[in-house]
Amino acid sequence: MSNEQQSGKMWSGRFREPLDRDFELWQRSIVFDWRLLAQEVAASKAHASALAAGGVLTAAELGELRSALDSVETTFNTIEGSELMRNHPVAEDIHHFVELSLVERVGSLGRKLHTGRSRNEQIATDLRLYVREHIDNVVCALGRWAEALLDRAAAAEDAVMPSYTHLQRAEPVLVAHWMMAYVEMILRDISRLKDCSKRLNYCPLGSGAIAGATLALDRTIAAKELGFTAPTSNSMDATSDRDFILDYLQALTFVGLHLSRFAEEITLFATAEFGFVILPEAFSTGSSAMPQKKNPDLTELIRAKVGRIHGAAEAVTLQLKGLPLAYNKDMQETQEPAFQVESVAPMLELVARFTGSLQFDFERMRGAAQSGYLNAMAGATYLVHKGVPFRTAHEKIGNAVRYALEKGVELNGLSLDELRQFGSEFGEDFYAAITLEATLDCHDVIGGTATARVSAALRNAKDRVAALRARGPEVAHAGS
Repeated sequence: MSNEQQSGKMWSGRFREPLDRDFELWQRSIVFDWRLLAQEVAASKAHASALAAGGVLTAAELGELRSALDSVETTFNTIEGSELMRNHPVAEDIHHFVELSLVERVGSLGRKLHTGRSRNEQIATDLRLYVREHIDNVVCALGRWAEALLDRAAAAEDAVMPSYTHLQRAEPVLVAHWMMAYVEMILRDISRLKDCSKRLNYCPLGSGAIAGATLALDRTIAAKELGFTAPTSNSMDATSDRDFILDYLQALTFVGLHLSRFAEEITLFATAEFGFVILPEAFSTGSSAMPQKKNPDLTELIRAKVGRIHGAAEAVTLQLKGLPLAYNKDMQETQEPAFQVESVAPMLELVARFTGSLQFDFERMRGAAQSGYLNAMAGATYLVHKGVPFRTAHEKIGNAVRYALEKGVELNGLSLDELRQFGSEFGEDFYAAITLEATLDCHDVIGGTATARVSAALRNAKDRVAALRARGPEVAHAGS
């Protein structure tokens, strides 16, 4: 790099020797932080407003800068524009690029914009704006998946399936109850993400490089314009804080885990061995060798994506570990992990459509729920109502199950005389107590799979999803 080229650097005054060319290319962040163009423009406009309020810019200069910043965003917020940014011959990062682009449009006024600010506060602000926006996108996509699950749960009505512990059949549950288990996970995911958005929603602008701006700027002006709750409280923390990125990535790790669990169950339930789910062809592929195959590529890929999401969180954890206050160049490496999970919201949109397209073999699911002694717990409960201690009731029903296994029948296939060899408490009413409907309805507690409870839970879940999807005042951002 020539001295003339180096003179274009934002920090070149103190240096006399050119940078090693390979090092210069290696350390640039414009190759990935070009994604922050919109955020850099918004933050720059807000800073300009603060400068105008402080008398550094005239009203005319403010208008000219804001117009030029809009022009920069319009020009480069395209596929071709992103390519130009990534390959810019001089710009080190998105901040440098925007400044150079301003100078091209408004001359020395473009250099005036950097008065009273540092790139340290700029990147901290840009990243908060970026993460906040992507949290909103993920929350909306999670809400759509939850609504798809609730729609399918309502459509399932009184359909029944086996539930599983240790991947062994356990007790019958309503299909709607199973689907709403994932809605509960989604609600927690939305809550975590909104908590993250609330915590990060403070504005670093005015923090300077480390000690605060050297001009008496009104920091509330930029904070309000950008939709932040307030300015950050400590300049050293503000310029070196990347907790919000880790918080975001960890919250997304939970999203990935829940997606993966759902994907695993659908993959299993779509096998011939289960036969509960018919995969939609629009989201499946075939085999190049075996003509009969319909493969669950969507669920398999979703199951794998959690590794990438979790890996991003782990990378940021290790990058931040042991960094002294305040800003360090290491923090540049926290950006790419945040960018590489941009696919989460689009993936959730796919899952929502996939969920809405799923078909279930309710007859087969019901049959599976009626075999394998899944009413044994209901049988033990019957004996408890007869005054038998639960441990004793458990043993009596266990003995009855073993006997039925040897005979090759279900519990309701045993005669009353056969049952009474395990206890005199068995009566004719035992058979009514272990029907499929009775087995479901004996779980008549909040959160249980009794039919009435699930109907109430479905109504409640719809209200909770709608409430959490609504933006609260803490994340009602500028321009919303």
